[in-house]
Amino acid sequence: MLLDPLQARLWLADALARGYAILAVNADSPAALTDCLEAARQAQAPIIIETSLWQLTGHSFGAGDPVRGLVRYLVQLSGLANAEPYREIPVIFHTDHIKGPETLRILGAAIRGVEANICGSEAKVFASTVSLDSSEMTEGENIARTSELCELARVAGRPLTIEMEAGVDAGVTEIEVAERLLAPVEETHPGCLYLWAPGVGTQHGLSDRGYPFSPDAVALHREKATAICGRPIGIALHGSSGLAASALREGVAAGVAKVNWSSESLLIRCQAAQEYFASRSAELQKSHPAWKATAMDHGLQAFVSARYVPKVIERIEILGGVGKACLPERC
Repeated sequence: MLLDPLQARLWLADALARGYAILAVNADSPAALTDCLEAARQAQAPIIIETSLWQLTGHSFGAGDPVRGLVRYLVQLSGLANAEPYREIPVIFHTDHIKGPETLRILGAAIRGVEANICGSEAKVFASTVSLDSSEMTEGENIARTSELCELARVAGRPLTIEMEAGVDAGVTEIEVAERLLAPVEETHPGCLYLWAPGVGTQHGLSDRGYPFSPDAVALHREKATAICGRPIGIALHGSSGLAASALREGVAAGVAKVNWSSESLLIRCQAAQEYFASRSAELQKSHPAWKATAMDHGLQAFVSARYVPKVIERIEILGGVGKACLPERC
């Protein structure tokens, strides 16, 4: 079930209340979408599927046009999430790392929604939660652009659930930054902010240098954001790929409600594809009787899926999400 912004808030609040975090996978192909939902189904866990600008413009979705990519992404995800066997799995769609001159055009479409045929019925589907990449913005620009999204949603009559970024890729965000960024948005557009993404010592990508991850920073920022907004605000953890399971669990205990997962996820999938082709080179000769079955996309994707899905489930388990696909009051 693809969640709307109001439903997404319920699961984010549930994650904080029951002490788990929702895995947010940056899925960059239709096959990855299927694998993530299958992992969530097997784990009976909520899951966040997120997309970045490079995926929306990529060959699998937009082929250069990010709004076309958003439409294709939402249509495919909603069709999958709202049909069997995934209808009972809570799926949040999140926009991640959207930046540049087309930011408002892309996020405007995500907020206003796109037309899709869902299980034989026409419906409008839109992003569950949104964020924009503030890494190249000043604090003033970050506030102004986030406020523009809130106003756009207000005019469109759409609910909006926002993750606001501090714009820090590495290092720890000073606690005063939370006050400077969150307070103005909450004051002018109350009730839109539900996730806060400060720097807490992680960094994007994969590195051998280690990560100065600080669960204490997570706890402080969660407490500060919650006080500013007057409701529970979870921390969105960026740059989680290099973290040990123990560090992830400490982060969740301190107030992380959403964990972004991209670099390691991509590496697992591409290494599985590499293994598939390397082990089947003889079959990819036109004289071999199995060449066509080997060359078809299904063969490759089934092989990748068999290796990838267990890794997603393992990540969900580390974050405490197994068995959390149903809210307590609805079970």
